[in-house]
Amino acid sequence: MYRKHVFVNGVRILTEEIEHVRSVAIGIWVGTGSRNEVQDYEGISHFIEHMFFKGTEKRSAQQIAESLESVGGQLNAFTTKEITCYYAKVLDEDVSLAIDVLSDMFFNSQFDPKEIEKEKNVVLEEIKMYQDTPDELIHDLFSQYVWNDHPLGKPILGNEETIKQFNRQKILNYIQSNYTPDRVVIAVAGKIKHEDIVEKLSVFAGLNRPIIHTPLSKPKGSIVRKSVSKNTEQMHLIVGVPGLGQNDEDMPALYIINNILGGGLSSRLFQEIREKRGLAYSVYSYHSAYADTGLFAIYAGTNIAKTNEVIKCILEQVNILKDKGISEEELQKSKAQIKGNLFLGLESVSSIMSRLGKTELTFGRVKTAEETVEELEKVTLSDINRVMQRLWQKDQISILTLGQKEFSTDFDDIVKNTI
Repeated sequence: MYRKHVFVNGVRILTEEIEHVRSVAIGIWVGTGSRNEVQDYEGISHFIEHMFFKGTEKRSAQQIAESLESVGGQLNAFTTKEITCYYAKVLDEDVSLAIDVLSDMFFNSQFDPKEIEKEKNVVLEEIKMYQDTPDELIHDLFSQYVWNDHPLGKPILGNEETIKQFNRQKILNYIQSNYTPDRVVIAVAGKIKHEDIVEKLSVFAGLNRPIIHTPLSKPKGSIVRKSVSKNTEQMHLIVGVPGLGQNDEDMPALYIINNILGGGLSSRLFQEIREKRGLAYSVYSYHSAYADTGLFAIYAGTNIAKTNEVIKCILEQVNILKDKGISEEELQKSKAQIKGNLFLGLESVSSIMSRLGKTELTFGRVKTAEETVEELEKVTLSDINRVMQRLWQKDQISILTLGQKEFSTDFDDIVKNTI
């Protein structure tokens, strides 16, 4: 069972004691990401994540890197569109060290102008690397075209123009406005004692920054049917529709739909497109959920000559699910599969820590795996049918391809003649 402590300033501490392990995972979760970035600040959430590792008042960048590795631990971070997380995993005997390093980074990072200039080049190379990975790039492009100029549609890494303009003052401005007590959740799981962790994290009780947040605007999605040219060996494609926000009551049904349609080796899309027709190596569906909206999409990579066939096959499979639904046996199998994946994924302290931190930030409370399973169990065949009717409307379908410039097709005609 997890326990929760809230400091007077609003910083939340979540712990889960697991006696039978020797490890501890610690995460400082901050409720800010690329969605919170205003004009000329695009990419700064991710840039700050990098800068937290570049030296504090008492540790150099190398000392930060060596601090936990020298005891066999791990130290890392990531940035999403709505969350930034700094995390560590260590043996239980090194918990104090891990908390000291993470706290030092959080409160005492120097943001040395010389380090900022060096890190600009690092991030620019990261962007180039990402652009050379079309099977990842296409997902960013899809969001960008669907959500236009809204922050949700902009890449987490930012762009060359804004990154070159970053300086120490911009970093401090962003931290002051977004790294506020109400947005900080610290999650700890493993061989620990709750009271001991709260005491070790007491420095966060002194985090005092004014809480003045600009309300987030909901994006107005566009229907995109577009081909983007890039010198690639494959054609990469996405077929998608507007999805659901994180708190939407239909999310459990959507989990099941996603699993049945393209969630694994036994999914309809994998079996039809890869196993039966041999049209693609990689094909899957996914749902990206945010505070108030989402995207439900299907990805595949294929030969340029087979692109139209793959798109048609995707639309056909979605249409079959929408028109004919699923069987009770298929529903129960999908529930069992999701349940198994969920609980197997929570057998590590890192996964447990992540669930504590992420759900507390997302829902304002910890959402347990048992609660998620209970919601799934309540989903009926009629719920599946209703949600499919709600989401997959012909005039809401977007299609994006990324690949050789020789490719040309009429997406409107494909949709019209397939659905």
